Amino acid sequence: MEGGKPSLALVYQAVQALYHDPDPAGKERASVWLGELQRSMYAWEISDQLLQLKQDVESCYFAAQTMKMKIQTSFYELPADTHVSLRDSLLSHIENLKDLSPIIVTQLALAIADLALQMASWKGCVHTLIEKYSNEVTSMTFLIEILTVLPEEVHSRSLRIGANRRTEIIEDLAYYSSTVITLLLSCVEKTGSDEKMLIKVFRCLGSWFNLGVLDSNFMANNQLLIVLFQVLQRDETSTNLHEAASDSVCSALYAIENVDANVALAMQLFQGVLTLETAYHMAVAREDLDKVLNYCRIFTELCETFLETIVRSPGQGMGDLRTLELLLICAGHPQYEVVEISFNFWYRLGEHLYKTNDAVLHSIFRPYIQRLLHGLARHCQLDPDHEGIPEDTDDFGEFRMRVSDLVKDVIFLVGSMECFSQLYSTLKEGNPPWEVTEAVLFIMAAIAKSVDPDNNPTLTEVLEQVVLLPQTVHIAVRYTSIELVGEMSEVVDRNPRFLDPVLNYLMKGLREKPLASVAAKAIHNICSVCRDHMAQHFQGLLDIARALDSFALSTEAAVGLLKGTALVLARLPLEKIAECLSDLCAVQVLALKKLLSQEPSNGKSSDPTVWLDRLAVIFRHTNPIVENGQTHPCQKVIQEIWPVLSETLNKHQADNRIVERCCRCLRFAVRCVGKGSASLLQPLVTQMVSVYQVYPHSCFLYLGSILVDEYGMEEGCRQGLLDMLQALCMPTFQLLEQPNGLRNHPDTVDDLFRLATSASPVTLLSSQIIIHIIQCAIAATTLDHRDANCSVMKFHEDDFELRKQLIAQAMGQHGQQLVTQLIHTCCFCLPPYTLPDVAEVVWEIMLFDRPTFCRWLENALKGLPKETAGGAVTVTHKQLTDFHKQVTSAEECKQVCWAIREFTRLFR
Repeated sequence: MEGGKPSLALVYQAVQALYHDPDPAGKERASVWLGELQRSMYAWEISDQLLQLKQDVESCYFAAQTMKMKIQTSFYELPADTHVSLRDSLLSHIENLKDLSPIIVTQLALAIADLALQMASWKGCVHTLIEKYSNEVTSMTFLIEILTVLPEEVHSRSLRIGANRRTEIIEDLAYYSSTVITLLLSCVEKTGSDEKMLIKVFRCLGSWFNLGVLDSNFMANNQLLIVLFQVLQRDETSTNLHEAASDSVCSALYAIENVDANVALAMQLFQGVLTLETAYHMAVAREDLDKVLNYCRIFTELCETFLETIVRSPGQGMGDLRTLELLLICAGHPQYEVVEISFNFWYRLGEHLYKTNDAVLHSIFRPYIQRLLHGLARHCQLDPDHEGIPEDTDDFGEFRMRVSDLVKDVIFLVGSMECFSQLYSTLKEGNPPWEVTEAVLFIMAAIAKSVDPDNNPTLTEVLEQVVLLPQTVHIAVRYTSIELVGEMSEVVDRNPRFLDPVLNYLMKGLREKPLASVAAKAIHNICSVCRDHMAQHFQGLLDIARALDSFALSTEAAVGLLKGTALVLARLPLEKIAECLSDLCAVQVLALKKLLSQEPSNGKSSDPTVWLDRLAVIFRHTNPIVENGQTHPCQKVIQEIWPVLSETLNKHQADNRIVERCCRCLRFAVRCVGKGSASLLQPLVTQMVSVYQVYPHSCFLYLGSILVDEYGMEEGCRQGLLDMLQALCMPTFQLLEQPNGLRNHPDTVDDLFRLATSASPVTLLSSQIIIHIIQCAIAATTLDHRDANCSVMKFHEDDFELRKQLIAQAMGQHGQQLVTQLIHTCCFCLPPYTLPDVAEVVWEIMLFDRPTFCRWLENALKGLPKETAGGAVTVTHKQLTDFHKQVTSAEECKQVCWAIREFTRLFR
């Protein structure tokens, strides 16, 4: 922080401005300044002084939060001999401030917990705290708060205490866990019905259950469990207390997921939850939705915990199917939010039964799934007074989408055909209100694709009846019936006689604003599945495409229609494709030409992205089968369109979003005609390089990799591509060598290494460039951006295989640096999901020169820290030698991956 340590008065002034300045700019300045203070060394002393002064809630909260943050992220700044005085100071603060504000107590409790986890010299912290504070009733609030957050912080991502220290802490907490439970029970006995204290006790109990350190036999006979269920059974329990008790029971159920190892506690919880059915009905009668949701969470967690027992021994012992009955009772609640809680359980049950594939077992669970489906169909009904189409984006629309997904996952238990027929018969035989009809059609649409479309009279009858629906029915029924038709495209493909009536039906929908997008999506589905049958209707599709903007379509629906049209276009005779493609592109090209002739303006009307995206989707999906030697039918059209794309790119070269869309369009054009676009190569590369010197958009690098893929093996194109690479790489290196260049431009890193990986196999990289790229790749190994990291690792991996001589030279210079960087990166920078990519690179380096690699790895491991700032052992000498041996003796890459994954846990 510039200017040295600020005065307390200045800090206090900034805190006041942060909370009370009416000017937002003043608040922002205060926030930035205080953020700088929090990152400085002065923050430790200033926080301590503010907490001692106890001037007001705001300054104490800022100080407590700062102290917590510093302990979490900057504990290494403090010398080891200050740790004890910091601990004593924090305990003194929490005692003095216990009545000021609960959020300050929580921040200080977190600071104390995080300190205890990192401070190896503070042995038996739980015992110390209980001994010091448990005799004072006034201290119980903050003592229980510390004991609540301590187990929660053990797996905190903010603390990199490492697996060794974490194991030591968990063993320590397990040792003192019964002392904590005894304290909680005595607290309940002393304070009786004090609701606030009960909530704290239940939260603390849940926290220790979540850590998984409580002895299940000890807990099975503990009075606390009885208190928990008594609170949940009582009708007069308040909402907050009910939620805390419910959370605690759910944590207990989660903790005993391995039922066989926790039989006594499992039985107590099982029997306790079954006693809550009456309380659930009482909550329903009182219309207390909060409590109803809590009970449903408990019932669901019960079923999740006993899932394997239920499937293994249904109806016996703790496989008692009353558990499923409880969930089906919840499914009967009129509010859809209640049944939604149980969806994950039903999905997992379906998955288990699908894997076991036992007909007898399926027959036991079938009636439950049938009842569930019946309940779901009812929940999907719109309100009788609903006007317009069903909404997809509101909460209820999202619920219906989740229902659709769940139905698809469990329908095999009931049988798709059987269920489809039953649903249809309810429409055919009765005369249900429109909202029932719509919900039934919605469920039918969810399962239509899983019904065998061959020789199926029910399916054809449904299709026949749906397309005859009059326009007078409720618009939501028409909307969902169009969705159903789109899902039945396989049936149309098997029964082409329906194609005309289906298309007529969908065209009626396309002309009506509320139905246009869903009809377009259905036409897209029909085009995708019935490509050959649709060829005769190409002219009709072309007419729709020409008039696309006269229909009220969403962007996605319009693009989908063009995709369907392009798929059908690709099935036309080759001699017709060029003319038809030209017609299909004409609207888009004319629109782009019109925009180019306009004066630049800030209005949306000058934005060409809509037209570029439409051209891109046409090029992407027009993929006719072209025999060797035949001229690609799309070649001529793309050559004609190129000048317009080139001019658009030039006009908007400063706008990354538009340039990205231009490159995407060109990428699909090049992919579409392959070698046939050779005549575009020189002007395209010239323009890319020219714009990239001024505006280094990363999409040019990606487009470059596409050109290398297509033309890298063509002798006549080599020199041009080599020049392109040189010209693109130099500005890229300059950009990435800036301060924080790699971190600020992950897309550029991603696309650069895609390009480098594409260029390696065709030896387009000169030795001068490859050394630069390898240096850049070593620096980029620390990036925790998923795509960028993946491209960097892929480059490292591929290059070993392809350029042995050049790599030998590079590895001689940079091998030790690369191995050290990779190990350091794995331990301190990268998330676990990137480790398999790193392992591939380590494996390739080892295959390249195993003896030298062994030496490099040994040196890299020597450089790792052996202790944390708090004095805990991070990694033992044995763990280092074991890891070295596991990696260097590995016979396949997955062994290296496993070793790295286990080793890096020591530093997380």
